Amino acid sequence: MTNLSSQEQDVRNGRYLVLCFLCLSAAIAYIQRAALSVPAMEIAKDLKFADLARDMGSVQSVWYFAYAAMQIPGGWFADRLGSRKALMIFSVTWSLATCLSAFAFDFYSLLIAWGLMGAAQAGAFPCATKALGRIFPETERARATGFLAAGMAIGGAVAPLLTAYILEQTIPISEQFGIVRWRILLAGYAIPGIAWTALFFMIISTHQLPKGERDHATIAPIDWTKMVRSLPMALLCGQQFFRAAGMVFFMTWFPTFLQKTRDVSQLDSGLLTTIAGIGGVAGSLTGGFFSDWLLKRTGNPRLSRQGIAVLGMSSCAMLIVLSYFVQTVNASIALITVGAFCATFGGVSGYTVAISYGGRHVATVFSTMNMFGNIGAALFPLTAGWLVSKSGNWNLVLFLFAGVMAIDALCWAMLNPRGTLFGDNDEHRS
Repeated sequence: MTNLSSQEQDVRNGRYLVLCFLCLSAAIAYIQRAALSVPAMEIAKDLKFADLARDMGSVQSVWYFAYAAMQIPGGWFADRLGSRKALMIFSVTWSLATCLSAFAFDFYSLLIAWGLMGAAQAGAFPCATKALGRIFPETERARATGFLAAGMAIGGAVAPLLTAYILEQTIPISEQFGIVRWRILLAGYAIPGIAWTALFFMIISTHQLPKGERDHATIAPIDWTKMVRSLPMALLCGQQFFRAAGMVFFMTWFPTFLQKTRDVSQLDSGLLTTIAGIGGVAGSLTGGFFSDWLLKRTGNPRLSRQGIAVLGMSSCAMLIVLSYFVQTVNASIALITVGAFCATFGGVSGYTVAISYGGRHVATVFSTMNMFGNIGAALFPLTAGWLVSKSGNWNLVLFLFAGVMAIDALCWAMLNPRGTLFGDNDEHRS
């Protein structure tokens, strides 16, 4: 095994420094976006919602609709301004919008404020994906995107327990000053994103990081008709639609689902959701490393990327259905946790395939794919809320989750992109 030169080691260290910051940003973003899940009933009572399932489902969904609507503009902005500068702007903006949500006074004001936060977060992951595609070679991208996905999963996993803990700890402040706990929570959640931006600015100002931004003048105009006509692009968007629709269950209705079907407390629902999220973290990390290992071992991108996605999504669907028939809470959570592991194990392939297929327009291709993903994520809370409102049966949400993951596996089975979407060759490698 050859030793790296000092210059090569500096480049490698720079890559992973950027990756660490991106993972931390992802974790913060996911903690903020999941802030409404645990105190959902408390918020609905405070703001006098007429119907918990319908109205809170609408608030949660508007975040994803706004997020989806701003994906392509966010990707375009990242391609033009550069991923690092754009990400700092997005981070400050979505943190301020999170703080604004703490001042909501009725259903519509929360709907608007939460939608603004979703719109502001839209450019975050196109920026991150663009940066990773520029600074990591093909054989290391799955593990890099696996770490990024793990950052998201950590944020999603920690958020319910952290939120439940903060809500418990702010009881004295709430009673002393007469401020409802969820408002203190949202105001506090605005701080980490702003602190991250300040630290990121200081680090990239004082360190020579790997060059990843292409001269903007060299980026050719986008042929949007190719994107519309491409079957692989349609399937790439389809898999993201169903995967995101399924996985948003943990970010939205899962704590409430546990409270309603398993009769657990608010704090315990946060803890159990975090346990399931840990499975997602482990899946993201191991999936990325395994995918890269399999690519090096076989030289087969379809097997190492799409193959593990089919396995992961189909396994998740089966385990989720099985969890319904288990009587004890711990055994059911164990099956759901393994299901979350399987879903994120295969889920890293969405990022790696988008990077390879995007060529020089990674941010635009990824943001288009992610737009459809977040349309799916927006529809799931609405659909789940509608099902419960009509039937009164919270278990239907579990079967809805399993169904969309099964369809996602079918999309991956048919997906086989060759080359890049626009026929360019991104020869840049760090």
